[in-house]
Amino acid sequence: MSLLGKVNSQKPAYTFFLTPSLLAAHQAGRLSFFGEHAPLAACKAFAAYLSPLRKIEWVVYSKRPFGGPEAVLAYLSRYTHRVAISNSRLISVNDAGVTFKWKDYRAKQRERQKIMTLATDEFIRRFLIHVLPKGLHRIRHYGLFAKSSCADNIARARELLAVAKPDGQPAAVDPGKPTCPCCGGRMVIIEVFARGATPRHQPTGRTIVIRIDTS
Repeated sequence: MSLLGKVNSQKPAYTFFLTPSLLAAHQAGRLSFFGEHAPLAACKAFAAYLSPLRKIEWVVYSKRPFGGPEAVLAYLSRYTHRVAISNSRLISVNDAGVTFKWKDYRAKQRERQKIMTLATDEFIRRFLIHVLPKGLHRIRHYGLFAKSSCADNIARARELLAVAKPDGQPAAVDPGKPTCPCCGGRMVIIEVFARGATPRHQPTGRTIVIRIDTS
């Protein structure tokens, strides 16, 4: 069953809130335009582009999912704990672009696995669409299991619940170790040397690895 209904609050909200916010962001230089949209960098062109949108009567269209609520949860679950594309799906990267495996859910079960090659800039553009904005976190990096303090949180939870530590479980992280100023994780001291002295430890050669991951 399809539902189509007018929502009177949508048009005022877009006209009086979203449109001015977009114009303010444009004037502040927070918007970037590329390719065929590059001319919109001009203030007059951008204002003219938004003008017709103010006259649209915005409506909400919704329909029940064909597969029921379970299908909706199955779809959303692909993105709550995973990145946009895993390393195992990448086949090659060269001057021709990026070649990777993808799944066509409209095809039959045996024909879903397909291969696609995109120009490097187009691949990066599509990938960045799935990168969370600053301040938002994926589910697996939030709460007790946040990577920066996971070990400390789990050890504290076991202590409060009076649960014995499982066999083979690593000891709790030493709170006396310094914290990384970037990720908040515990740093491992490999050498301490005086100011001006040459460290004895020499870093190993850098390994070149192709990796695309936002987790």
